[in-house]
Amino acid sequence: MTDTVSPAPRAARIHRATSETDIHLHLVLDGSGTARVGTGLGFVDHMLTALAKHARFDLEITATGDTHIDDHHTVEDVGLALGAALREALGDRRGIVRFGHAYAPLDEALVRTVVDLSGRPWPEVHLPFTRERLGDVATENLVHLLQSIALEARLTLHVDRIRHVNDHHLAEAAFKATALALRAAVARTGASDIPSTKGVLA
Repeated sequence: MTDTVSPAPRAARIHRATSETDIHLHLVLDGSGTARVGTGLGFVDHMLTALAKHARFDLEITATGDTHIDDHHTVEDVGLALGAALREALGDRRGIVRFGHAYAPLDEALVRTVVDLSGRPWPEVHLPFTRERLGDVATENLVHLLQSIALEARLTLHVDRIRHVNDHHLAEAAFKATALALRAAVARTGASDIPSTKGVLA
């Protein structure tokens, strides 16, 4: 009888502190979708909770920021912290699927996301919102949140709106599609190699 060895847990803790924000974040890639998110920005909390749920990540975030100025610094730094946690939790990216894609609808809205955990940061996020704000967040900063995650995680991210009327639906479909694509890309294959002809994903 041979003993089976469970793979090492893929998790990361990040503390990002600047003169503008203070963020504590804990991420577990192989989780159950449990989220406890408190950024001080309700709509951001809503989107990141949806991301964790559908990616099946366990995610804890507490953040304080200079929201008396606006929401930009908090949104950006939360995205950078989450991207850093993804990068750290993935390690050398050995034995992962690497690529993921998904479509997510929400009523009339439909969004496609394609992910490559390539080690090369490249966000293409095309979400043509018609409103300036959703709740307490500028819609341009929802785009910036996804861009910041991709840049710091060093992944290629394409998020494209196929159709929509309602901007809330568009945002939610975008984060759900991204979650599903990430869930596919980070999945373990059971192999021990790095899925690249270069031999490295960095």
